[in-house]
Parts: sequence; C-alpha cells; structure tokens
Amino acid sequence: MSRPRVDLSVVVPFIIFTVIWGSTWIVIRDQLGTVPAQWSIAYRFIIAGLAMAAVAVWKGHSLRLDRAGFAAAAVLGVLQFVINFHAVYAAEHHITSGLVATVFALLLIPNSLLAWAVLGQRPGARFAISSLVAVAGIALLFAHELGENPDRSAGILIGIALTLGGMLGASAANVFQAIDRVRRYPLFALLAWAMLFGALFDSIIALAVAGPPVIETRFGYWLGLVYLALFASALAFSLYLPVVRKIGPGKAAYSSVLVPIIAMGFSTWLEGYRWTPVAAAGALLALGGMVGALSRSRAVVAAPDAA
Repeated sequence: MSRPRVDLSVVVPFIIFTVIWGSTWIVIRDQLGTVPAQWSIAYRFIIAGLAMAAVAVWKGHSLRLDRAGFAAAAVLGVLQFVINFHAVYAAEHHITSGLVATVFALLLIPNSLLAWAVLGQRPGARFAISSLVAVAGIALLFAHELGENPDRSAGILIGIALTLGGMLGASAANVFQAIDRVRRYPLFALLAWAMLFGALFDSIIALAVAGPPVIETRFGYWLGLVYLALFASALAFSLYLPVVRKIGPGKAAYSSVLVPIIAMGFSTWLEGYRWTPVAAAGALLALGGMVGALSRSRAVVAAPDAA
C-alpha cells in the first residue's frame, strides 16, 4: 500500500497555528488584571474582526453575505468567540494556563463525536479506548492538583467545569462551520463577520457584567492583546478552519495533542507548576491516549480528500 503523500497545504498551517495556540494560554494569564476579562475578550475580537475584514478585502474577497450567511456567522461567533473564550478566560482565574490547555486538549473527543453525529464521520473502537486513556490521564493531573492544593479544591473544580464548557462551545463551532450549508460561504468573510458578531456580544456581556470599558496603561497588556488578536485569532483561525474543512473536525483536533506540551512548558517556566510522578503519569496518559485516538488517520499528512 502506498503511503499518503504529504499535503503541505495542511501541514504548514497546522504547524503554525499549533505553535501559536501553544503560547496563547500564558499570554491570556497576563491579560487577567486591571481590565476585566470580559472587556479583554471584547477588545481582542474587535481588533481581530477588523483585521480579518481588512485581509478579506486585501485578498479581493467580498464581505457580502446573504441573510442565512449572516445568521451562520452570528452562530459561529457566539459559539467560538463568546462561549468558548469567556469560559477559558474565567477558567484561568482558578487553574494554571497549562492545565487549562491540557483539559482543552480533550477537544478531540467532542469534535469526533459531533462530527460523527452531524457529518457522518464515524470514529472507530480504537478511538473510544484511547479517549478513555486520555480522560484517565486528565483525571490524574487534577488528582495531583487537588492533592497539592486541597484548600483550593472548589476553585479547581470550577476551573475544570469552565474549561469543559469552553471546549464544548469550540467543538460545536468547529463542526458547525464544516456542514455543507455553512461551507459554501467564503471563509474570510464568514470569519470576519463571526469575529465582529462575537465582539458585539462580548461587549454587551462586558457592559452588563463589568460596567463601562476599562483602559489599561501597561504596555505589556496591549502587546499581549495585539498578539492574541492578530496572531492567535485572525491568523490562527484563518489557517485552522481551512484545515478543518479539508480533513474534518476530529482529525484537525490532532493539534490538541501538541498544544498542551507547549503550554505546560510555559506554565512550568513562568507559573512555577511543580511536576510529581502522578502529574507526569497523567500528562503521559493524556497525550498518549490522544495520539492513539487519532493515529489511524495520519490526518495531518494525508491528502486533502482524506475522510
């Protein structure tokens, strides 16, 4: 049997968005300070949405959508840029950025199950067994965290719940944009409007929860915000969603195996995360399970017509 050819249109963007997203968790942590998280999210997607619109125009793409297209953009915006990000930013108030990234790595499970339910992309028995191994690894990581910080058990559990909520929002967005009636819309226009709709709803939430806008004077805050808006949002999502459309939501989630490795490295370096045998075993089980769940497809290097 011939080996699948390397498809650079999948591999190159995959590497770029994986490296970017591996670094964002620690940058988000730095955003949690003077400016309420709700406003940081709104600022992020105002900038990102305008940047995506500018890129679309620069590439000669029309920003026009029909009524159904605007509705699809609004749904995508709420799922990905409101529910997902509000949950993740809130989770980082309670647990380290590396642990949020590691739990979020379980994205491959709802991605694959929803892709099966909605798109007919059925996972195999190996996926189910490997996913259980990954879940066991995540459980060990949090057993370690609870053991190290018994006085913070309530906050840690809240952090887990928030991360899982954000993960489900992101998963629903991934599968939603891959269905046929949404795929027919130009990606850059759809993404620009989704980010702008998300920014609108984020701003409404921020006004309701945190009051009037708060402006930070620290240069590092704005540097991080621009990085999150332009690189982690406009660039990364414009690379990620075409990969999802080519190889499917479940296979694209292979990046979730690599992102927590990068994120845990930053967390160990900058947040003082302490490794124990239990934590190391949990991380190895989680990552090994995720590799096993996706290893059959070799999706990252498969041809663009791979199932």
